[in-house]
Amino acid sequence: MSTKWLKTVGATLALTVAAGTASAETLRVVTDPSFVPFEMMDQETGEMIGFDMEIIREVADRAGFEIDLNTMDFNGIIPALQTGNVDIAIAGITITEEREEIVDFSDPYYDSGLRILVRQDNGKVGEISDLEGVKIGTKIGSTSYDYLMKTLDKNDGVTPYPGSSDMYMALMSGAVDAVFYDAPNVGYFASTRGEGKVKTVGKLYEGQQYGIALKNGSEWVDDVNEALASIKEDGTYKKIYEKWFGPMPEDM
Repeated sequence: MSTKWLKTVGATLALTVAAGTASAETLRVVTDPSFVPFEMMDQETGEMIGFDMEIIREVADRAGFEIDLNTMDFNGIIPALQTGNVDIAIAGITITEEREEIVDFSDPYYDSGLRILVRQDNGKVGEISDLEGVKIGTKIGSTSYDYLMKTLDKNDGVTPYPGSSDMYMALMSGAVDAVFYDAPNVGYFASTRGEGKVKTVGKLYEGQQYGIALKNGSEWVDDVNEALASIKEDGTYKKIYEKWFGPMPEDM
């Protein structure tokens, strides 16, 4: 048996072991199943689908880890990262200074903002100042709730809901007069289930950027950022974006 053959076999085994170790690394990923079209449950297959879901699966594939995906209410996501119960979260999470103090964030992967949604026949609400003293639905733990509490003097009518579907149903039933929440989610509802019944009004408030959140001190931040950069460079990001939101703006 030649020495050259032994070296070749040894090198092959080493590569196989290394590859097996890398592929065996599974990270606990969590999302909020109610933030359409970023993440939602496919009722036929039981699989989580949406813009964020395609992004995180592509990132995981390129960064070299596998996903153990679970769901929870949005307001529990940051605490779960803090305690180390999960490794990564993606759920349209806005990057804020307060959150950056307790978790790590990837580079931004989506530019967003906040938007007002009212019933189709509402002609009284056109901007944020019109929400003073009005019954408003928003989401627990969201930046939209924080914005309303800081901006409105009369904010006792603000009702935080656990899921986005709850606040939209409250608007449709007349329990609240307006919804204030992330623009892409509001717009998606207005053009699908709420078409002809609700409308978005006013400008985009408080420009925001979404990031993938990781537990503080995570060793995966650089790998995730490199994966995000590569999917933008090779056109994969654009393809995913336009599948869920239509034509991508040139400045993104």
